[in-house]
Amino acid sequence: MPLYLDEDQQMLADTASEFMAEQGGIEKQLRHWRDKGCKDGFGHGLWEQFAEMGFTGMMVDEDHGGLGMGHAEAGIVLEQIGRNLTPSPFLTSSVMAASALDAASDDLKGRWLPGLVEGKSVFAVAVDEGPKHNPQSIKTRAEKSGNGFKLTGAKTFVVQGASADMLVVAARTSGGDADDDGITLFAVPRDAANMTQDPVRLVDSSMASHITFDGVELDGDAVIGDVDGGRAVLNKMLSAGRAGAASEGVGVAGGAFDMTTEYLKQRKQFGKLIGEFQALQHRAAHVYSELEIARATAIKAAQMLDEDAEKADLIVSVAKAKVGKVARLAVQEGVQMHGGIGMTDEYDIGLFMKRDRALHEFLGDHYFHADRVARLSGY
Repeated sequence: MPLYLDEDQQMLADTASEFMAEQGGIEKQLRHWRDKGCKDGFGHGLWEQFAEMGFTGMMVDEDHGGLGMGHAEAGIVLEQIGRNLTPSPFLTSSVMAASALDAASDDLKGRWLPGLVEGKSVFAVAVDEGPKHNPQSIKTRAEKSGNGFKLTGAKTFVVQGASADMLVVAARTSGGDADDDGITLFAVPRDAANMTQDPVRLVDSSMASHITFDGVELDGDAVIGDVDGGRAVLNKMLSAGRAGAASEGVGVAGGAFDMTTEYLKQRKQFGKLIGEFQALQHRAAHVYSELEIARATAIKAAQMLDEDAEKADLIVSVAKAKVGKVARLAVQEGVQMHGGIGMTDEYDIGLFMKRDRALHEFLGDHYFHADRVARLSGY
């Protein structure tokens, strides 16, 4: 497939771009909820507007009220979310959790998907158990208890965990901590007894939680997919999240670049616009060229996931690694070319750097994915 949007996708991009600029802009959303010290870090009113636009259920199949779209379309929305730094649970709820629930029973889908489609429910994903992304090691245990399971362990940096109506939790039902087999995914409701949360505010003002499960009782209907066979579902969910994070990172980089080029056209020094200085032109051109490559890799990753291509996981990691490096370049160059004011809260460019820092770590930084590319390539 070509590495650009078709006619329908371009219409979606135009719609998402206009909506995010008008309703999800930095002053109206990010700064508003940050300055209020909002415990959720995002606005539920905006989330309901997402639903009115059809965004919340775009990856939910039509039989359950969604649009039945794919990763490419979700990536289009995520790029605009990144470009406007729009705080929302779209990536964790409508992309990752929705991908996991695709493997759930009809009863489980019927319990959770309507709320997502209507913008009434928020979901979170609980996988990591340490300071860095390491989905291979799952120590949280789910032991048989009557007709269900008893969940014991802890998860770290669960984005929107305290706001979520349901958490998709990866736990071990058999085997050793690093085994591929023996993983089971569970849909854990927010009001589950013996589950405690320690919310933390991340550098970009979004909220995450450290969660402890101290014998959380779950019935057998909470299982997503097959008992002991959840690794494939987990990998599918992670790939969806990584491709989505890459698309959002392209938006962050693009938003920072556009803001910087506008500044280069306005700021004068020594009687000239600073955009006329050749050194700054070269730096801006470098960012632009790298950004176009990053966007192409993100589009390709989403397309390959939609095609269920053999090397989709490889290209997803290529995209996450490439976008991670390019977004960092874009925000750092943006702050530097703004000069001293780029370090102040008055200007939005620093907010792009903060968002990049959090997104870079989410589901693996560029070192994690560069190593994964090497491993998947046989090195």
